[in-house]
Amino acid sequence: MAKSKSKTIYVCQNCGAQRPRWEGKCSDCGSWNSLVEETQTEVKASQTRGWSVDAQKPTRLDESPAEDVLPRINTGIEEFNRVVGGGIPEGGFLLLGGSPGIGKSTLLLQIAGGVAKASKKVLYVSGEESVNQSISRAHRLGIRSPLIEMAAESELNKIIDMAKASKPDVLVVDSIQTVFLSNLESGPGSVSQVRECAAHLMSLAKQNGIAVILVGHVTKDGSIAGPKVLEHMVDCVLSFEGDTQSHFRLLKTIKNRFGGALEIGIFQMAGKGLEEVSNPSELFLQERGKNPVGSVVFSSLEGNRSLLCEIQALSVSTSMAMPRRTSVGIETNRVHLLTAVLERHAQLPIQQSDLYINVVGGLKIQEPAVDLALAAAMISTERNIPIDMMSCFFGEVGLTGEVRGVLLPEIRVKEAIKLGLKNFYLPANQKQQVEEYMKKGLNFYFLKHIKELLNFI
Repeated sequence: MAKSKSKTIYVCQNCGAQRPRWEGKCSDCGSWNSLVEETQTEVKASQTRGWSVDAQKPTRLDESPAEDVLPRINTGIEEFNRVVGGGIPEGGFLLLGGSPGIGKSTLLLQIAGGVAKASKKVLYVSGEESVNQSISRAHRLGIRSPLIEMAAESELNKIIDMAKASKPDVLVVDSIQTVFLSNLESGPGSVSQVRECAAHLMSLAKQNGIAVILVGHVTKDGSIAGPKVLEHMVDCVLSFEGDTQSHFRLLKTIKNRFGGALEIGIFQMAGKGLEEVSNPSELFLQERGKNPVGSVVFSSLEGNRSLLCEIQALSVSTSMAMPRRTSVGIETNRVHLLTAVLERHAQLPIQQSDLYINVVGGLKIQEPAVDLALAAAMISTERNIPIDMMSCFFGEVGLTGEVRGVLLPEIRVKEAIKLGLKNFYLPANQKQQVEEYMKKGLNFYFLKHIKELLNFI
C-alpha cells in the first residue's frame, strides 16, 4: 500500500498563512517569529473534510415553511440568552474566548446547570482538568444534575465517539487549543490542529444536531488565539472580559449568525459563581460622589442596549515639555484629538496639563458618541466646576468643533430617564428623535458646536 506523500511547510500561528521556507516576519499579517514548521500530508479525495446531512436536492425557498423559527435551548441565564440571541441554537457552533482566570469554565458550568434544568443533556469535556477537578468545581457551584456528564480527554476522535455514544444536546470542549488529532504530526494548539479539530467538531454539530461550545485562549493583545479561520467557521464568537482584580465580567458578541452582534451581558463574580446584573447602569453609578469635579455620565450603546457609565477626568498642571496623557477604557488617540479640539475651538488651556481619563467599572468604550461626555469631563476638571449629577452627555465631536449625531439617541435617553436623570446634552440635529421624551421636568440642551458646551457648564 503506497504511503501518502508529505512535505514540510511553515505556517503562521497568527493568521494561518503558509510558506515553503521560514521567514522572520509574516508577510501577510506582519507578526514576527510566528512561523512554525509543520508537516503537511496530502489528503485523498475520499478523506476530504466536510459535512452533509443528507444527499438530497437543494430546497427552494417557496417550499420551506413561511416562518421557520430556529429552535433554541434555554440556559436559564437571561443575560447569556439575550447575548446569543435567545438561547443556544440547536446544532449551533459557538466559540467563547477570554483571559486565564476570568471565569470561562465557571460560566460554562453554570450554563450546563441551566440547560440541565430545561431537561437537556450536557457533555462537558475538559482537556485541562481531570474529571475529579471538574466535578469538584461543579459541586462548589451547587450543580449536581444527572443530566450532566463530565469527561477529561484531549484526543478528538475519542471525544467524537464519546459524544455519539452519549448523544448530548450540548457539548462543551474546554479548550480547543488542548484538543488534537493523532494523525497530524503538529502539536496541540498549532494552526493545523486547531483548524482540523474545529472542522471535525463542526461536522459533528451540523450532522447530529448537537450544540457545540468551544473555549478559546486569548493572546496578549486580547484576540482569540489561533487562525482567523476558526472565527469564520463558528456561528457565534463570544468574548468574556474583565479585570481579575474586579468583580465585574462582560460577555460580548463579536459575531453572531443567529442574532444581533455587539450585544453585551454583565455578570458579577460572587462566592458561588457568576451572578447576573439586571440593572448594570445603576450598579456602575451607585458609588458616585456628590457633584464631583471632572465626573460626568455617558449613555453608551452596546448592541441594542443602552448602558450608563461614569467618565472621569483629572487635569494637573505640569512644567514638563511633554504633558502626560493617560487613559483607561478610552483610546488614548481620542483623548489627544479632543484635547486639540478644545484648545483650538473652545480656547481651553489644557495642552500644558497632565491629563488622566478613566471609565469606572472596567468598561472599554470605542464608539465616538463618548466625545461630548469626555469633553465635558475635561472642561469640568480644568475649570474646577462640578457638573450636576442628574446630567447625561452623548454626541460625536468633529475636528472643526461641530457636534454630530449618534446612533439611537432615543434608547440612550430612555435608559437615563429610568435612573432619574433630568438634564440631557446631545446633538442638535437629533431633536426630532427624542421629542416624545421632552416633557415637563426634563431639560434638553441641543448643541451644534463645542463652544456651546462651555456656556452651559
